[in-house]
Parts: sequence; structure tokens; C-alpha cells
Amino acid sequence: MALLSPPAQRMPGRAPATRRSATRRSPFYGNLGRPLYPVIKSESVDPVRNPYAPGAGQRPPELAGRDRELQQFEIVLERVARGRPERSMVLTGLRGVGKTVLLNTFKSMAMQRLWGTGKIEARPEQSIRRPVAAALHMAIRELAPRHRAPERIEEFLGVLKAFAMRDPGAAKGTSHWSPAIDVPAGRGRADSGDMEIDLTELFVDAASVATDLGVGVALFIDEMQDVQASDISALCAACHELSQSGGPLIVVGAGLPHLPSVLSASKSYSERLFRYARIDRLDREAADLALIAPAEREKVEFTPEALDALYEAADGYPYFVQAYGKVVWDLAPGSPITADDIRVASPEAEEELAVGFFGSRYERATPAERDYMHAMASVGDEPVPTSDVAELLGRKPSSLSPARDSLIKKGLIFSAERGFIAFTVPHFGKFLRAQPL
Repeated sequence: MALLSPPAQRMPGRAPATRRSATRRSPFYGNLGRPLYPVIKSESVDPVRNPYAPGAGQRPPELAGRDRELQQFEIVLERVARGRPERSMVLTGLRGVGKTVLLNTFKSMAMQRLWGTGKIEARPEQSIRRPVAAALHMAIRELAPRHRAPERIEEFLGVLKAFAMRDPGAAKGTSHWSPAIDVPAGRGRADSGDMEIDLTELFVDAASVATDLGVGVALFIDEMQDVQASDISALCAACHELSQSGGPLIVVGAGLPHLPSVLSASKSYSERLFRYARIDRLDREAADLALIAPAEREKVEFTPEALDALYEAADGYPYFVQAYGKVVWDLAPGSPITADDIRVASPEAEEELAVGFFGSRYERATPAERDYMHAMASVGDEPVPTSDVAELLGRKPSSLSPARDSLIKKGLIFSAERGFIAFTVPHFGKFLRAQPL
């Protein structure tokens, strides 16, 4: 006989207690607002409902000003799905313009069309062999449940495993790493040890599996400028083979402004191999929309003067728009948000950017590298001649090459063109001029 809990004690005249979860319609939330409002000081500009989202790769509440790029990628997806020849795509731009956000949005668009998708983030001094294997493994896993021939999937996974395990640095017949693929490694396909040959064969086989289903495969590569030179060459060669055969696999890369020159130095035909899209700061209309649309959903408004002040402060850079918007929202006493609210909030927003956006990058530099960047900032904000930096430091340009090359590898500066360098982070020169030498 099961043991029963004793009946709950009931006070006379009271109904039995019922268990209810707290919802936004329950009295709990309604009553919670009353003690909070004196602290928040506003019912309309509530920090809990702050819609703005400054973060690395974090999608803003309103993806404004990117309609052209989204339409371009929609066309790429449709053409590849119909078997039409189409180029892979490369996004370039400074830090904070939303390249990663756009890359993730493209990935979501491909997934909605039932494509197989995988994403990697390139790192300096690391081969992409294993990350690409893991990304394509994920892509094929997305396609496998819909494929009517399990043996075709297993055959590809065997090739994928052989590709992943082929480590040229390991002793013959051995590997330091084995992927979690429950099929034997294949032989004679994508396992030569030559990255260009192996990656081409792997891409062709992955595209073949997608063709069976009438869909495509998309490999997304963030920080593409950090891919090793030999691997960049292999990527270009593999994409070139696919463009000739019409295989439904595309590579979508995102990187700093010098990425096109990195690709061009690897393969001369890369200029015709990719569709390049330069991502820049937002124009005034798009920047205003990024602020207004989320606020309207929360029944909050901005005055025209406030939008003027915000655009001047953020300069149209998406990350800055979100950063200023978040701080202003938290500090504004009520709606509409005014230009005075912007003036009050700007110092705190700038302090947060100085610590999190600029300072974290500055701390990665050595003293010699900081001297180099301070000299760059003294010359100007636009791409500056390396000779001017050397002259300001009283050094020969060749003696400064180690510092310059190290800053490029750390992603703090890039070679805008031969003999010129620039910061990868917008307004970094302004930040440095405010720092003590």
C-alpha cells in the first residue's frame, strides 16, 4: 500500500492552496514592479527590458543596413540549389561592423533551406584540417536523416575520417587524434597528406552527398585572414574545382579588410573565385533604425536631437551603436530619450568601450608594439605610411618589421596597401591618443 502524504492543513474560511507557476500575468510580476520603479526611476525605460545587445558576434535586435548582403546571399543559395554556377562569398571589414553577425545570419538562412552547414573560426598557426573535418561532419549529420542510402553516408564519413586523421606531422601510419566517427577510415581518398588534393576530394564528395538530396553544403569560416597560407591555397583550389564541376558546396568567409589580398597572394584566380562584400559602418538611416525599431517595441522613443547625438558618438559602427544604446537606455530617466540623456550617458559608454573593446586589445601588445601603435595614432587615423611611423620613432623601417608583423598576426593592424598600415579597430587611434605614453 502506497504511503500518502497527510492532507494539508487549512485555515478556516480559506480555499485550498493551489500550485501556480509565476507568469508575467500573475500578481507576483505585477507587484514586483512597484518596489523596483523607485530604483529604476522609470516604468517606460526599464533596464530589465533593455533591447540593445553589444557583444562579440551577438545579433542585434534589429539587423539594419544589411539588406543588400542578405539579398546577395539569398541569390547564391537559390542558384546553387538549382545547379547554376555560383561563386563562394567573402565578407570583409573592420572589427565591430558585424561580420560575424552576418555570417551567422547566412548560416541560419542556409539551415532554413535544409542545407548542411558547418562553421569554424580560424586561428593563427593552426591547420584547418581538423576544424574543417568537424564542420563537415556536422553538415553531413544534418543531411543524413533525409538520405535514402545510408551506405552513401557511411562511405563519405569514412573519407572524412581518413582526411581528419591524416596528419603530415605524425609518424607514418599514426595519428595524434581520431574523430568521433563510428565507421572505419577510408583509403585512397582525401588521405594523401597534401592539403590541396585532400580538401578538393573531400569537398567534391560532400557536394555529391548534397546533390543526392537536391540541397547544398555551406562551410562558414570566421577570421579567415588567419588561415595558414598553405591552407588558403588549398581552399582556393578546392573552391575552383567545385566552381568548374558545379558541385553544390560553397565557402563563406569573413575577415579583416586585407583578406582579399591574402587570397590573391595565394592564387591569382581568387579575384574571380569569390564574390566579395565589404561591410562598413551604417549610414544615418540604418543607424537610426537600429536604435528606433527595438525601442518602439518597448514603447520608448528618441527625440531627433538624441538620434543626432548618438550618430555622432557611435559614428555608425554597429557595435558602438549597440554599446551607446544600451548605456543610454539604462541611465535615461524616462521616454522620450533626449540629447541631454546622451550627454549624461556618453562618458560611461566610452569608459566601457575603453575597457572592454579597446583596452583588452591594447593589453595584448608588448611595450615595443604599443610604441609602434602610438606612433601610428600620432600620424593619423587613416592608413599611414610605414615610413612616417619609422621617422617618428627615429628608427629604420626594417628594424620595426618584427613589431609590425607581430601586430598584424595579433589582428591589431593590417596592411591596407603596400607601404601603408591601419588599425583593424575603428577609433583605435583616438583611444591611443588619450592613453599615457
